[in-house]
Amino acid sequence: MNARVVWYVLLFALGMAVAAAGALVQNAWFPGGLIAGLLGVAGLFYGGLRATDTQLGVVAPAAGWLVAIVLLGLGRPEGDGVFGGGFAEMLYLLGGMAIAVMCATVGRLPRPAP
Repeated sequence: MNARVVWYVLLFALGMAVAAAGALVQNAWFPGGLIAGLLGVAGLFYGGLRATDTQLGVVAPAAGWLVAIVLLGLGRPEGDGVFGGGFAEMLYLLGGMAIAVMCATVGRLPRPAP
C-alpha cells in the first residue's frame, strides 16, 4: 500500500477521534471547551495539510470529522444523543467546516532549495 494512502486513512481516523472528543468537551465547558475543540480541529486539519503537502491532507480528516459529527448527531431511538441542538453545537459544526475550508485554501509554502 502506498504511504500516502496510509496517511489519509490515519488522518480520517484521527478526524473521527477529534470530532468525538470535541463533541464531548464543546458544551461541557462553554465557551472554553468550544474554543479547545475548534483549536483541536484546526490543529488536525492544518497538520494534515503540512504532513501530506496536499489539500487531500485536509479533506481526509475533515471527512472523518464530518462523518463522526453526523453519526453523533443522529442519536438513538431511546433519545440518547451527544448533541442537544443548542448554540454551542451549531458553532462547533459551522466553525469546524469553516476551518476546513480555510486550511484547504491556504497557499503552499515554497520548498527550500537543496
